[in-house]
Amino acid sequence: MSSAFRTTGRKIVAIGRNFADHAKELGNAVPSKPMMFLKPTSSYCPVGRPITIPEQCDVHHEVELGVVIGKRASRVTEAAAMAHVQGYTLAIDLTARDLQDAAKKAGHPWSVAKGFDDFTPTTDMIPALAVRDPHNLRLWLKVNGAMRQDGTTQDFIFGIPRLISHISQIMTLEEGDVILTGTPKGVASIKPGDKVECAVEDGDQTVLHGEWSVQGRHVDAAL
Repeated sequence: MSSAFRTTGRKIVAIGRNFADHAKELGNAVPSKPMMFLKPTSSYCPVGRPITIPEQCDVHHEVELGVVIGKRASRVTEAAAMAHVQGYTLAIDLTARDLQDAAKKAGHPWSVAKGFDDFTPTTDMIPALAVRDPHNLRLWLKVNGAMRQDGTTQDFIFGIPRLISHISQIMTLEEGDVILTGTPKGVASIKPGDKVECAVEDGDQTVLHGEWSVQGRHVDAAL
């Protein structure tokens, strides 16, 4: 497995509402085209380092399959898209839900809600050939041993080729960039002292696995 993408990649492109059941649980419409936003690479948190979250925020977990780009992709077709995939990582898109909700209501951007340090915990990358079919993987997350999210990439609204092609028509994807492909239902809060565990399973084989402890910190800024 490789961790190089955390230092070579220049952006994290996250896809919102790519599971219909997750869109519905938050009261959002199911999108007719991929909905994307950006996260800073400074938000990466590798396995073995505690996740530190702002104590004054309601932080939710969103487990996701991450697609690691292996070569530059600009205006690629869906048919050619998978040739640009180097591998896969397991990620958690952490969200300060209270800040996001307030920003949405005010019509403001919600980068702050997604962009704190440690808000993208990730495992190392496995090569693309280690996965038989990225559209047939089980994705789960537990907090303190209790299952919170348990879904399958079969339920993607937009598959990986469509996501890569769509994004690359708008912005060039570069080596090491990561696409977060969306989260299944079951998102909920995490708090300091929690233990978070998640995995990707390919049939009866666990191909990606990560565990993190959660710590709190006070953010000395107006949120």
